[in-house]
Amino acid sequence: MKLSEVKTKAQRRAFLDIARELYKDDPVWVCPLDNVIEGVFDPKKNVFFEHGEAIRWILHDDNGKLIGRVAAFINRKKAFGYEQPTGGMGFFECIDDQNAAFMLFDQCKNWLTERGMEAMDGPINFGENDNFWGLLVEGYTHPSFGMPYNHAYYEKFFVAYGFKEYFEQVTNHLDITIPFPERFWKIAEWVRKKPGFDWRHFEWKQSDKFIADLKEIYDEAWQHHQNFTPLALDTIKAEMAQTKAFLEEKFIWFVYHNEEPAAFLVMFPDVNQLLKPLKGKMNFWNKLRFFWLSKTQKIDRARITIMGVKPKFQRFGLESGIFWQMQQVMDQADFKHYREVELSWVGDFNPKMQAIHGAVGAKFGKRHRTFRLVFDPSDNTAQRHKRILYRN
Repeated sequence: MKLSEVKTKAQRRAFLDIARELYKDDPVWVCPLDNVIEGVFDPKKNVFFEHGEAIRWILHDDNGKLIGRVAAFINRKKAFGYEQPTGGMGFFECIDDQNAAFMLFDQCKNWLTERGMEAMDGPINFGENDNFWGLLVEGYTHPSFGMPYNHAYYEKFFVAYGFKEYFEQVTNHLDITIPFPERFWKIAEWVRKKPGFDWRHFEWKQSDKFIADLKEIYDEAWQHHQNFTPLALDTIKAEMAQTKAFLEEKFIWFVYHNEEPAAFLVMFPDVNQLLKPLKGKMNFWNKLRFFWLSKTQKIDRARITIMGVKPKFQRFGLESGIFWQMQQVMDQADFKHYREVELSWVGDFNPKMQAIHGAVGAKFGKRHRTFRLVFDPSDNTAQRHKRILYRN
């Protein structure tokens, strides 16, 4: 077998094509857009290169057949905040061959070791954790845009190599044709009547303000998460620009208290329902095809990617109020075709968000796992993500 670093145009194409080959007979898989994956490895598009580095490889067998790929990266803002300096690996794809898989893992481990890392997480993304994060281990159903999908046999490779579960990620599904629990609506009605609170949905014409408000809320709401780093405005703007073609302004909500940003929720239509036949290609003809599909085919599910509430407002039930606003939107004629909302994802370290999913009546949909490998086998340091301790 032969490993090659991805440098040339042909190698970049091969890195993308291996996934199309491995999943060609899988009726569920949706190919991620080539330009989205390429953007992860483009220093001109991915702001994480300002404080990190990334590399990727492809693997051929002895007959020259493409059989695997992987990437490794270091986010220096986070790497040194753990017990061991920790890098990452991801975008792993491989035939059902343990030797091939281990060769790809070894390459990542060696590259990270040379750069001072003592552990690696995977499979993760060289970016925020709302996309391409975690290994799917349960719930092999339609993947929503940005959520990873993989062959079931991948898990045995990670476990056999020595990776340990770092945290579990649960995706729940909400059937919006079923009324929310009565208690939930009572809380929503109570919080909506409290003086000083104002509810607004996102508007592109005021995008700079809303993006700045999102950063302010996120940085306060998530500050107690393990190894927290503030969001970068450029990161938020880049992700929003990437979704502009299908973003619905009324799917993103903010709560203000006397004009102070207090809470937000971000939801996107599951554009994967339209992208599936395009097989990852967004060339001229597929752009026309996508436009035609967007006019003739109704998307009937959406994905909530993130929400946040400032600590001092976390006892006010603002989440209930946001969901009330969202329900009013879904009842409008333009959105009546939506049947399901995916809440993805919540970590096992986040009990409050788990409780919110339960309160709205969401049901289990998928399970992903993020693994960690400590390079020194004699190091017995506990490797589990710490539970969030909420403070007011």
